[in-house]
Amino acid sequence: MLTWSNLDTLASYQELSETKPVELAKEMSGENGAERVKKYSVPMAAGLTYHYGAKQVDDKILSALDKLAKEAQLAEKFKELYNGAVINTGENRLVLHHLTRGQLGDAVVADGVDKREFYVTQQQRIAEFAEKVHNGEITNAAGEKFTTVVQIGIGGSDLGPRALYIALENWAKANNTFKMEAKFISNVDPDDAAAVLASVDLAHALFIVVSKSGTTLETLTNEAFVKDALTKAGLNPSKHMLAVTSETSPLAKSDEYLTAIFMDDYIGGRYSSVSGVGGAILSLAFGPEVFAELLDGAAAEDKLATNRDLLKNPDMLDALIGVYERNVQGYPSTAVLPYSQALSRFPAHLQQCDMESNGKSVNRFGEPVDYVTGPVIFGEPGTNGQHSFYQLLHQGTDIVPLQFIGFKNSQLGVDVDIESSTSQQKLCANVAAQIVAFACGKEDENLNKNFKGKRPSSIIVGDKLTPASLGALLAHFENKIMFQGFVWNLNSFDQEGVQLGKILAKRVLAHDTDGALKVFSDMLNI
Repeated sequence: MLTWSNLDTLASYQELSETKPVELAKEMSGENGAERVKKYSVPMAAGLTYHYGAKQVDDKILSALDKLAKEAQLAEKFKELYNGAVINTGENRLVLHHLTRGQLGDAVVADGVDKREFYVTQQQRIAEFAEKVHNGEITNAAGEKFTTVVQIGIGGSDLGPRALYIALENWAKANNTFKMEAKFISNVDPDDAAAVLASVDLAHALFIVVSKSGTTLETLTNEAFVKDALTKAGLNPSKHMLAVTSETSPLAKSDEYLTAIFMDDYIGGRYSSVSGVGGAILSLAFGPEVFAELLDGAAAEDKLATNRDLLKNPDMLDALIGVYERNVQGYPSTAVLPYSQALSRFPAHLQQCDMESNGKSVNRFGEPVDYVTGPVIFGEPGTNGQHSFYQLLHQGTDIVPLQFIGFKNSQLGVDVDIESSTSQQKLCANVAAQIVAFACGKEDENLNKNFKGKRPSSIIVGDKLTPASLGALLAHFENKIMFQGFVWNLNSFDQEGVQLGKILAKRVLAHDTDGALKVFSDMLNI
């Protein structure tokens, strides 16, 4: 039987809190460091490997983390989730994003529908629509092919799909699967929509409107903006738009769209990239086969996440090391640092996914917790970040755990040899050097040049960023967030903190304001 308990009530957490910290600079120096790097690693899906030798852990701490995993019933709770239990207690909903990419356990039937069958059907509908667009069966009014696809969404309907598109754009071009250029409109700032529309040929553009409820204010505002532009260009908006929405939304059966792809309430926005929310635009941009490869990579990583052996479960292990860093060591933030330009927007997606999921101060029963929960997530791709915020990471007053991501080979395979090494080798040399520099530091009598080290990091290493490895990477972090939510006894699948601002914004637009809200409204000429 599952029990949901606060972290600070668990005996294993008390044991973890009493463990002796690892002297990272000493352990990562010389041969000790070499042995740690070899020892502390675990395979992931799609050829990736999670290396955690530069984290402040040893066998004793890992043993305590294993006890914590078992006492908190992490494997059992994950099993309950993928078998269709109501894990999202705040909204009384199942949590089924894993089911879009594979069947991990029992058949899940909700609302009288086999949900795996439902998701597969929608993926098939996406594939059929994309293929008809690509082969010219679906065209504009002049019988000409569409060349650009534009997604209109916000939050999880934008950040995840945008990050995945950017991640695979060069790969698709190198592998001859690039079908259509993709653009995104998310911010309700009219300059965003205007700039995107100015950059596309409207007559040859498809627009995807993404709103589960069909009532998302920002998305509908931008949709109206686009419809106005299409109309002024002498085009029929209904021949240029499709919807990704729920079957019960106002968009579902509207004749204002070429088609509607369906989603449901059991997949939250930040986890929706593997549903029609990401599937439609990625299938149109790269072909449905590429999206299928991404799903396969995610499914393979999910399978690893079911392993009850902590040292063979990279997602759970990463999660628990993160809990140790947050709750025992007191580190307030985590930096995600991909040494791949293709992953330039991946940290932004993880920022939403993590902070919206575990940025909570009450447990799943609505009771305040007496311990810290989700860290602040930020990041930029290397080597850009090195010339931006790494100064603080190396010599600042706060220690920030680091999660590096690196690949042995580039996506395009275009490179040049300069001073006996290629650009890709220089990129990889930088990430290797940073890991050791952060861990070991450098002593100098001049304190301005002294580096204390003891900055913990991990790195996920792969051969090349592909659809499958990207899917595995995405699933890894989603599962990490889930496991941490379980440990902290949080509901990681609602986001009540997002709603208050929206409610007040509606009051402002209705001119139902007083006090400070009225003053700010007047100040901004609303």
